[in-house]
Formats: sequence, C-alpha cells, structure tokens
Amino acid sequence: MDGRKLEERLVRGGVTGDIIRCAIQVHRTLGPGLLESVYKKCLALELAGAGLSFLVEAEIPIVYKGVRIDGVFKADMIVEEGVVLELKAVEALSPIHEAQLLTYLRLSKHRVGLLMNFNAPTLVAGLRRFVL
Repeated sequence: MDGRKLEERLVRGGVTGDIIRCAIQVHRTLGPGLLESVYKKCLALELAGAGLSFLVEAEIPIVYKGVRIDGVFKADMIVEEGVVLELKAVEALSPIHEAQLLTYLRLSKHRVGLLMNFNAPTLVAGLRRFVL
C-alpha cells in the first residue's frame, strides 16, 4: 500500500477499526480486572491473527536541543507503522493519560492514537481516539 493510501486509511479509521475489533475480542474474552501486561500480550495475538503489523514497547526518542535521548519513552504498541496504542487497566481514564498519548503522538510524528482502558465495563466505554 502506498504512503498516501495508508495515511488515508489511518486517519479515516480503517486501521483503528481493525484494532478496536481486536481489542473488543480480548475484552469480551477476558473481561476487566487483569494487569495491563496481560491485555497487551493478548492484543498482540489478536493483531497478529488479523494480519496487522505492530511493534510492542516501541521506543519513542526525544530530541532535546539537538541531542537525541533514547530509551526514555516507550509506546505500548505502534500498529501498521502509524497508530500509537496506549493501553491502561485503571479505574478510570484521566487527563494525564490523554496527555501522555498526545505527547507520544507529537514526539513520534504519528497522527493517530488510541487510548484503551481494559478495566472499563465495556471496552468502548474506556476508549478514546485521537487524530492530530
């Protein structure tokens, strides 16, 4: 897929729709109440089964005053080289969780991000989609 078509699919929600379907399957199977690391591993299995490419614990470098600082931030997942996933298993999402994802998007130069709270009663209730 050429870059322009991939960008359009990312922004319009085709890829995020696929990711959300995978995450809903994980949530329906496991339910809330587990550690984030469990959901991350199970989501990786679902994404692979759906044929989506992804990186787990993808490093997001920081350039500070012209100096690259590695190893500081790691996104939970980056799917199809364009969607940053930040997974949570918390009582409720808070503004700091949104700020974290928005910072990851800005630093990584990606435009689309999903914030997912697997501790919500339904995954959709704990889901936020961001497009820069």
